[in-house]
Amino acid sequence: MKRHFSILAAILFFFCCFSAQAADTVKIGVLAKDGPAKALKKWTATGEYLSTKLGKTVEIVPLDFDKVNPAIEANTVDFFLINSSMYVTAKVKYGASAIATMINSRQGQALESFGGVIFTSAYNDSINSLADLKGKTFMAVSKSSFGGWQMAYKTIKDAGMDPFTDFAKVDFAGKHDNVVFAIQNEQAQAGTVRTDTLERMVAAGAIAMEDFKIINKQSSAFPFVYSTTLYPEWPLAKTAATPDTLAQEVVAALKQIQKDDPAASNAKIIGWTDPLDYSPVEELQKSLGIGAYK
Repeated sequence: MKRHFSILAAILFFFCCFSAQAADTVKIGVLAKDGPAKALKKWTATGEYLSTKLGKTVEIVPLDFDKVNPAIEANTVDFFLINSSMYVTAKVKYGASAIATMINSRQGQALESFGGVIFTSAYNDSINSLADLKGKTFMAVSKSSFGGWQMAYKTIKDAGMDPFTDFAKVDFAGKHDNVVFAIQNEQAQAGTVRTDTLERMVAAGAIAMEDFKIINKQSSAFPFVYSTTLYPEWPLAKTAATPDTLAQEVVAALKQIQKDDPAASNAKIIGWTDPLDYSPVEELQKSLGIGAYK
């Protein structure tokens, strides 16, 4: 009898220790749009920073596009960092809520918003406006890419066209750089990527800006070329099951990050601010019948 009691006590002790350890682990899912290795390279320092501030182990969990919603629905992550459109889907379908918005760092600029760029080869005389895209081949990143497809899709639809019926073909290259090279190599006649992609590739010596023509070019104080409406940057959000008190601790810690801290410089951001208004992103989804409104 004593032996059985001892075994039971040991099992209960192990279970309690395991539960306590699990409770002290905070998981942040991150959209791994360029693969898990790059996601970890960018965000591990943030996890380490939060671990120190919270007194808990903070684990960064890279998520492929198709793994994001299942992780949020099943509450296998406590927080998640995904593109603004995917966040709206999580908000509407699973009760998630944004707790902060990322302040991006691009070419030395602090940015709280971003957009899409629609472009063609500078040597393509047949495309000079959105209307000229009709009957042409078009390349984008992926259907889930907010800046690399959905923004342009909305702009094209607002111009009175449906790319899936009015274009000769719509293809998806998987990565922003692949789209740029596809247009450069005339694998498609026009394409779209998120803002700062072209400038980043120019700075890296991969392309020359004069080889490309921007379609529907907009003018404002925004420091990069763009063709669409500008939308708020990626949010950090919590799942419906994550306690508000923990979210408040995370936000307070994130707001203390300085731009020279590894948690910022490794992620190529300036820091974090209060969550911006994502209702324009929700309106985009409603207009296109995608995401939460598919």
